[in-house]
Amino acid sequence: MPKGNILVVDDDKNLLELLRMRLEAADYQVSTSLTEEGAEELVREDAFDLAVIDLQLQKMDGIALMRQLHLIHPDLSVIILTAYASIETAVEAVKSGAFTYLTKPFDPRALLIDIEKALENKKLTHEIKHLKGMLSERFDIPNIIAKSEKMREIITMVSRAAETDSTVYIQGESGTGKEIIAKAVHLASARKDQPFVALNCAAIPVTLLESELFGYEKGAFTGAIRSMKGQLAQADKGTFFLDEIGDMPLAIQAKLLRVLQERQFYPLGGKKSISVDIRVVVATNKNLQEEMQKGAFREDLFYRIYVIPIIIPPLRERKEDIPALVDFFLKKLARQMKKGVKGLTPMAMQKLMIHDWPGNVRELENSLEFAVAMAPGELITEDLILQGREIPAEPLVPLKEAREDFERRYIIRLLEMTQGNVSKASGLAGRYRADFYHLLKKYHLVPDIFKKEKPARTREGE
Repeated sequence: MPKGNILVVDDDKNLLELLRMRLEAADYQVSTSLTEEGAEELVREDAFDLAVIDLQLQKMDGIALMRQLHLIHPDLSVIILTAYASIETAVEAVKSGAFTYLTKPFDPRALLIDIEKALENKKLTHEIKHLKGMLSERFDIPNIIAKSEKMREIITMVSRAAETDSTVYIQGESGTGKEIIAKAVHLASARKDQPFVALNCAAIPVTLLESELFGYEKGAFTGAIRSMKGQLAQADKGTFFLDEIGDMPLAIQAKLLRVLQERQFYPLGGKKSISVDIRVVVATNKNLQEEMQKGAFREDLFYRIYVIPIIIPPLRERKEDIPALVDFFLKKLARQMKKGVKGLTPMAMQKLMIHDWPGNVRELENSLEFAVAMAPGELITEDLILQGREIPAEPLVPLKEAREDFERRYIIRLLEMTQGNVSKASGLAGRYRADFYHLLKKYHLVPDIFKKEKPARTREGE
C-alpha cells in the first residue's frame, strides 16, 4: 500500500518526470501536472495527501495555485519548490498555508524528509481535531491547545494510548490540564460511550477516601444507614480516573494494588467481592519516584500504574501555546461576561510571554478573567495583566554584548525552526550561506545538534 498520494506540479517536464520516478521509488502514489488547470482538475477528481508545487509556473505563481487548491481541498499539505530563495518568499509561502519550502537545486533526500514530516503533521492535525471534537461534544471542552511540539507529541501519545486498555500515568504540575488529557484518553478509546468516573485523592478526607473508592454495605460503620456503591463500581465498563494518586494513604494503596491486579475488591463491611472491567488512568503533580524513596508511595503500586507515562510540560516550557490559549480564553470569557474584548496590546502579550507561570494554564485563565472583567474597551492593556507582578528589570550591559546576545539567540531560534538546515536558516535570515557559517563559528553553534532525530537538548539562552 502506498505511503501517500502526492500531486507534483511543475512546468518543467524533465523535472516532473524525475520527481515522479524518485517518489514512486520511495513507495508513494504520484500524479503530475504541467499546468495550473490540470492540477485543479486532478485535485477535484482525487484525494491527495500532499502537493509539491513549483513557485514559478506559466500563468500564476505556486503560492497562488496553492490558494486555489485549498479552496477545493482545504486540508491539502503543500511543499513549495523555489529557485528564488528569500525570506519574503519563505514567509509568504508559510503564511499562505504551505507546510514548508525547498530551494532548487535540492537534495532529493531533503524532499523525502519534508514529505514524511508533512504527512506526519497532517495525521497529527487530524488526530487533534478528532479529540477536540469529542471533548467538545461530551464535556464542552473544545480546547486542547497543541501549537508547541511538546504538546503535539502528547496528543500523539494520547491517540496511541487510547487504542489499548493499559493503565495511563499522567504527571504534571498543578494547572497543566491533567484531567483534560485523561478525558481525551477516554473519549478516544473504545470505552467512550461508558462512564468516565474521576476521584481526586487530595480533595477527599482520608477517613472518607476508602468508602468513596470501594463503597460500603449497610451497617459497615456508624452512620451507614444504607449501602453505597463505590466509584470503582460506578466506573464499570468505562474509565476510572484517579487524580493526585500521590496523596493516597499507604493503607489504601495496598488495597488499590489488588484492584489493579485482580480487578476485584470488597466494599467496606461486605463479604462478597465485586468484579469490575475498567480502564485506569492516574495523575499526579508529585515525583512518585522520590515519594517511593521517602517511603510515602509503594514501589509495587508505582510499577503497576507506570505503564504508559504521559508527562505534561509546564506552561513555561511551551510558551508557543500562550497566544493560542489567550485567544481561546478571551473568546470564552468575553462571551460569558458579555463584553466586547477582542485582544491584548503588544506590551500586554509581552508581559504574558515572559512570566514564569507557576500556576500554569489555570493561572493564565484566572489572570485573563480578571483582565476581561476590568477592561474598559476592546483591548486589554499591560496594566491589567498580572497585577502586582512587575516585569523584572534586567541589568544594563554594554551595547556590543547585548547585540551579540540577541544575535546568538536569533541564530539558535532559526536553527530550531529549520531543525539544523543551514540553507533554510540562512535564507530566512537573508544572509549568504558563507556569512551564516561564519556566525555559527563565531558563536560555537553546531547545526547537527538541532536536527530532530537527535536527542532532545536544553535550549540555550532561555
